[in-house]
Amino acid sequence: MDFNLSFLTGLGCGICLGISLFALKKYFGSVSETAKAIKKFTSKSEYKLVLVVRTDLNMSKGKIAAQCGHAAVGAFEKAQRKDPEGLKRWQMTGQAKVAVKTDSVDEIKQIADNAKKMGLITSMIRDAGRTQIAPNSITVLGVGPAPKDVVDKVTGHLKLL
Repeated sequence: MDFNLSFLTGLGCGICLGISLFALKKYFGSVSETAKAIKKFTSKSEYKLVLVVRTDLNMSKGKIAAQCGHAAVGAFEKAQRKDPEGLKRWQMTGQAKVAVKTDSVDEIKQIADNAKKMGLITSMIRDAGRTQIAPNSITVLGVGPAPKDVVDKVTGHLKLL
């Protein structure tokens, strides 16, 4: 009886594994692409998008939220074109977004330059000037999505918003 139960359990696990691999193959294409995808999605590297907000502009909470939304969408669109693989990883690992603050336009520009030098996606948002902020003012910088440890090299020193 124990042999039959072990056999059936093993058979059931094998069938589940086979169906899972079949589904992955259908989604990702070839077997080698499936293997690459499995390695990527099971890696311990977390991805995130950091939103650097200028606090010296004294934006309202609603204005900050809208500007962060612009930066997130801009970073997403750039990632679709420049790093679709990284974008998929970010999507599969929870789409983490972290808002941090700076009180200087010079610092936000320096962070953008450093991020670009490291090959990170950036999305610099400038306000249209229709409400609270002077036209063309830099309000938020999106950095990523990218591996957490890489993004932290350019934004890790900033405090949470």
